[in-house]
Amino acid sequence: MKKLILLLSVLLFSLEFVAAQDEYERSVFVSSSGDSLNYRLLEPEVMQAGEKYPLVLFLHGAGERGNDNEKQLTHGGQMFLNPVNREKYPAFVLFPQCPESGYWAYENRPQSFIPTQMPVGKEMPSVFQAVKELLDMYLANPQVDKSRVYIMGLSMGAMGTYDMVSRFPDIFAAAVPICGTVNPTRLSTARNVAFRIFHGDADDVVPVAGSRQAYKALKVAGASVEYIEFPGCNHGSWNPAFNYLDFMKWLFTQKKK
Repeated sequence: MKKLILLLSVLLFSLEFVAAQDEYERSVFVSSSGDSLNYRLLEPEVMQAGEKYPLVLFLHGAGERGNDNEKQLTHGGQMFLNPVNREKYPAFVLFPQCPESGYWAYENRPQSFIPTQMPVGKEMPSVFQAVKELLDMYLANPQVDKSRVYIMGLSMGAMGTYDMVSRFPDIFAAAVPICGTVNPTRLSTARNVAFRIFHGDADDVVPVAGSRQAYKALKVAGASVEYIEFPGCNHGSWNPAFNYLDFMKWLFTQKKK
């Protein structure tokens, strides 16, 4: 009987999760070069005519790559569905999905995640160009507040976050890279973007040096940057990051000067 109750509980949770996911509209974007990009969109629960709302671009990690247009919501998707968050922080939220064979920001997985050995200034891969074009399409929406455009990502997505902000710093008011890495020489262009960086000091997948050196480089560049490091936390630092006391409040109070 206990096993049956547990099974029913798991099934009910799964059905609730799928139903919640369906609040995100399923779409496919086709780039100017003909590449297809799966993505999900969450719109403000109540939109007032003439009002403008922030836009959040969320870049998932390597484990959520695929073509099901679902896995990219695994980490972070529920956070934006929280009814309190939806009421207090109405926003457009974009969750693109990287194909299994792709990698945000780079053609392939970098051979080393050591910051000084990360690539510098290479051409954007086609999948990331598609993400930029998708973003541009929504920036053209008159109800998007262009002074409150945010980007966040975890692991591979954090690498994409650093890359996108380094290339297009004038678009973003704030960036939240979680357990990522970047060649710190690239960050001088992002001095006018507010950063909040998260990492676990026991991360054995992406070295914590990636975030530490990014923080130092941004400080030298004159950026507004906070760095939160979780003692004893391995690669899954997005869990304590998403639960950080003012995670949502900090993000949605940032505004482009």
